[in-house]
Parts: sequence; structure tokens; C-alpha cells
Amino acid sequence: MHEAIWFLIVGGLCVGMGVASSFLKPLPVTGAMLYLAAGFALGPDGAGMLSLDIIHDAHLVRVLSEVALLVSLFAIGLRLRLPISDKRWALPLRLGVLGMIVTVPMIALVGAWGGGLAWGSAFLLAAMLAPTDPVLAHDVQVRDANDQDIVRFALSGEGGLNDGIAQPFVIVALMVCTGELIDPRSTPLLALAGATAWGIAGGIAIGAALGFATTHTVTWLRTHHAQALGLEGFFALGLIGLSYGAAQLTHAYGFLAAFAAGVAMRRVEHRATGERSPQDAIGVLDPTDPSATAAHPDKAHAYIAETVLRFTVEIERIAEMAMMIVVGNLLATLDAPLFTWKGVGLALVLFLVVRPSAVELSLLGSPVPPRARRLMSWFGIRGVGTIYYLADALEKNHSEQVRALAPLALAVVTASVFVHGVSATPLMNRYRRSRMKHEARRS
Repeated sequence: MHEAIWFLIVGGLCVGMGVASSFLKPLPVTGAMLYLAAGFALGPDGAGMLSLDIIHDAHLVRVLSEVALLVSLFAIGLRLRLPISDKRWALPLRLGVLGMIVTVPMIALVGAWGGGLAWGSAFLLAAMLAPTDPVLAHDVQVRDANDQDIVRFALSGEGGLNDGIAQPFVIVALMVCTGELIDPRSTPLLALAGATAWGIAGGIAIGAALGFATTHTVTWLRTHHAQALGLEGFFALGLIGLSYGAAQLTHAYGFLAAFAAGVAMRRVEHRATGERSPQDAIGVLDPTDPSATAAHPDKAHAYIAETVLRFTVEIERIAEMAMMIVVGNLLATLDAPLFTWKGVGLALVLFLVVRPSAVELSLLGSPVPPRARRLMSWFGIRGVGTIYYLADALEKNHSEQVRALAPLALAVVTASVFVHGVSATPLMNRYRRSRMKHEARRS
């Protein structure tokens, strides 16, 4: 009976969101809010059907968030259709790399001076909170491969990069917490710097190489031998798994590898299709023989990229639902108050001071207009990336100073889900109308 009820709950959520998604679009309500509330309602104070604990179930939470991030990072990379040489790539690079370098010490200072945390704990909390989230940010991401809006492109690319860039900060922070950085004899700083450089470069190189190789191989088999037709979802999940697994085995950063694999698949499509949109290249599908399009020399690259993108976007939405139910349930089982003055203050400073400052410093000298900068400054969404690094830290270090960070990290994620979720639709609609008026005046 218990299992049957679970099937009813999950099935009802999926069907309900599928039906209600169109109604929710114009409203300041997101699916993440509803999923989080559902996870809380399933907890001990509600239906009593699910009781996950961030401390004891850290491994499970880490694995679930890891999978959600990988699918989302690959999907983001697949949406970004600009050539690598395009100057607009400088924006996500600035936000994802420079923004992290600015954000981590600023949050650490807030945690240490304003929150009374030890420096090791403050630095670890900062590393958890610094990356913006790719899973919950789909309302402000590029919508498809044809979307080259500067705000959406910058935020999407940033989310794709900084979940991997955060890893060395977390590693160093854990070393500080365990005291390894106190004794210079036990701290291979040069080796750590080398591992970081390889982690970033190796992750990008491995993901890009596998993305190019897999996409070229599949399209060659299709166009030359009419083989490897169908099952694009298998190719998508296989490429994600290969990229992440190869990167992890070689001590490179797997999140960057998954993102780079998506970018590489899109680059193969763009080179083959040219300036035509993927939809124009595919043309009208013959519903009685879709394999003819998949094997057509002029359509195969666009077809596989777009089919894989549709599949990963669907999986991304399912992963969002699963993770927000998990987060909501973690809130229900938390053994400390969620919204304390310290947690609320941290969220306010992060959203209103740290994020805007990091964006402005990162974009110094760039031609980004003020309205676009303000949107980038506001939409520093925190979510599944923070949950992953929190669970990862708890797996590696069960000390009280790390456990005490859980309520603070969860409070920021919860605040971000609601504050950024409520504001996403009206702010992005206003920005879209402003852009349309500006373009109309120019024409």
C-alpha cells in the first residue's frame, strides 16, 4: 500500500506539472517552489512518508545532486551555439571564473566577521555558496540554440562553468578545516595548484574531445551507413557518463567535462549547419520515416543535436523535481532552526551586496549595458550546486564545524528558490519588452 501511494504522489506531481506548466508561466510561481513544498509536506511533520537527513544521508543526497547537475550542465552546453571565438564568450568566463574568485573571499569575510564562524568554516561555506545554479535557473537561461540574448547567454555560461570551478575552493576549505594548511610540511601547495590547473584544463579537454568524437562518429555512421539510428537519449546519457567518468578517473573536474561535452556537440552541429538555425536545417519531418532525416547528410547533425537537447531538457526538469523534493524534505528533518538572523542576514548580504559587487568587478571594462548588468547581478541563483558541495563536505568531514553549516546553506538555497523564483518572470518579461522597444527604435 505504501508503494502504491508513492506511485500516486509521483504520478500526480508529474501529470499535474505537465498540465499546469502553461498556467504557471505568466505567474510569479515556479515548479521548484511547489516541489520544495511537496518535499516538506512528505516529511515527519506532514505525511510522514519521507525522512531524509542531510547528515546521515549525505551520500545519497550527494549522488542525486551530482546526477542532476551533470544532466543540467550538459544541457546548458548544448544550448550555447555561439562559436568559441565569439567575443561574447568572455562574459560567462568573466562571471564564472573572476566572479568566483571575488565571491568566495567576500562570503568568507561575511561568515567570519558577521556570522562568527571560524575562518575554515567561513571559507567552506563560501565555497559552497559561490557557484550559481544551473538546475533551477532555466527561467533565465537561453531557451534554445537560437537564443543569443546577452543576459541569458552570460548567466547560462556562468552556471555551466562555476560548478566545476568551485571544486578547488571546496578542497582548500576542507584542508583548512582539518588543519592541513596550518603545517606547511603537510601541505603540497605546488601540487594543489597543479591539480587545480589540470582539473580545469583536463575536464574541458576530456569533455570536448569525447563530445566531438561521439557526435562525429554517430553522424558518420548515420550518413554513410544508415546505422546508429534512433535512441538519442542513450547517446546523451552515454556521453555524459563517459565524460564525467573519464574526468574523474584522471582527476580532472567532471562537471566541466559534462559542460564541455555539450558545447562540443553543439559546435559540431553549428559547423555542419552554418548560419541556418537547426530547425531550418532539419526542415519538415516525415512522421512515417524519421530515420530519413536522421541519416540525411545535410540534416543529421542538426537532428541529433536538437533531439538530444529535447531529451536532456526533459530529464533536467525531472531532476529538478526530484532534487527540490529532497531539499524540501531536508528542511523538514533539520534539527536546527532554518531562518535565523544569521541565515537571513547571510542571504541578504549575498543577494544584495556580494553578488552585485562580484558582477560589477568581473565585468569592469566590458560593453554590457547597465540594465543587463543589473539583471546579471540579481540572478545569482543558488540551489543544487550548493546542496552537492554541502553533502560532499559532510561525507568527507563529519566534524561539528562542518555540520553547523547545513542550516545556513539550506536557508540560502530556500531563500533563493522563492526570492529569485518570484522575481524571474516579471523581471525577464520587463527586460524582453525593453529590448523590443530598443530594437524598434533602432530600426
